[in-house]
Amino acid sequence: MHQGHWKKIWVGSAGNLVEWFDWFVYASFATYFAGAFFPEGNDTAKLMNTAGIFAVGFFMRPVGGWLLGRVADRRGRKTALTLTVTLMSASAVLIAVAPTYAVAGYGGAAVLLVARLLQGLSVGGEYAASATYLTEASAPGRRGLASSFQYVSMTAGQILGLGILLALQSTMSDDALHTWGWRIPFVIGALGAAVVFYLRREMLETEVYEQLDGPDGRDGPQAAAAENGTIRALLAHKREAFLVVALTMGGTVAYYTYTTYLTKYLSNSAGLPKQTATLVSFCALIVFACLQPLAGALSDRIGRRPLLITFALGSTFLTVPIMTLLKQAGSFWPAFGLSLLALVVITGYTSINACVKAELFPTGVRALGVALPYAVANALFGGTAEYVALWFKRSGAESGYSWYVAGCAAVSLVVYLTMRETRDIDLATVGKGHTAAPAPAPAGTPAPGPAS
Repeated sequence: MHQGHWKKIWVGSAGNLVEWFDWFVYASFATYFAGAFFPEGNDTAKLMNTAGIFAVGFFMRPVGGWLLGRVADRRGRKTALTLTVTLMSASAVLIAVAPTYAVAGYGGAAVLLVARLLQGLSVGGEYAASATYLTEASAPGRRGLASSFQYVSMTAGQILGLGILLALQSTMSDDALHTWGWRIPFVIGALGAAVVFYLRREMLETEVYEQLDGPDGRDGPQAAAAENGTIRALLAHKREAFLVVALTMGGTVAYYTYTTYLTKYLSNSAGLPKQTATLVSFCALIVFACLQPLAGALSDRIGRRPLLITFALGSTFLTVPIMTLLKQAGSFWPAFGLSLLALVVITGYTSINACVKAELFPTGVRALGVALPYAVANALFGGTAEYVALWFKRSGAESGYSWYVAGCAAVSLVVYLTMRETRDIDLATVGKGHTAAPAPAPAGTPAPGPAS
């Protein structure tokens, strides 16, 4: 890919990093601020309260996906991406200054709830806008590689959050962290969002979107432009929308299990010290982030379906053994090895899911087509993963959650086995009844020989 493509990918990814830093910091620091917004009581109950508010943010994601997906399809990817980071900055400020239960009773929890609603709106649009932007901005034949940076940046945001947590754990007392130290990452997130806002104001729009109606607006009917980003236009692609929900189901449950919930599982269930549990997640996620471009590039050569199928098979049959062994891991290395194995398995989904979804829809409804169905799937499965896990734990049947994750992966496996390959779809003509033109092979790929 030439320099212009990489510049677009860098700007899109940098904003994505800050967005997901703010989103995941909530989960990473929940064990420290859970008691600040709710009265004294059972620790698991307090975590369930904060996990419930975390899940509420997910239920705003369909609304954000609809509103900001519509903006991205009608006003451009750049406009939507600038708006998402503005909303995220505002939510980070609210959490940073939210009053505690001792000061304002449940008023602090109400502020926390409003902030999570804003985050839900923001991330609901961010995922689709960035997935669409990275896919459209990439060179043909490199879409898997380019779009893999969405999860590189998402994971980098979480690594940054965990790194800050480790730094604070080593430099502050446990009491100080519970009292006020947990506010620090939200201040950092707000400042980072302000920087990204400036970067995104200068970013370039994708060529695929700019050519939607031709350079002078006369190549396509005005009626078609008016339909861009509307529910009516999306309903013309109901099958693709359902496919996004189904293929997201298993991946999002597995992803949130081994990222946001893992640290709590290692601490509360496996009995590891909080700092050790955080270090396990931190190190495993660094390797996970490095794997994304490799898997994305592989999908450009062999297709998307083989990676998705590998993920689903692994999650279906390995989740229960991995979670069972993790509970018995008594030190860093066993926990790290098992966590890394789980993250390697889900790389088959995370590295390419952005481009797979974007490749299903035509340009005029691509952002909305990715945003709304994906946000619905996340609200139903990803956002509730931690809450469901804690519910199983409090009910005395913690192992039931492992079977739940495996079952969701099995459903997605059926979808992956029956869906079409999307690697060679032409983004400019998809949905218009044209035959998809194969994407040019990556540089260095041998020319195909004569059929034997």
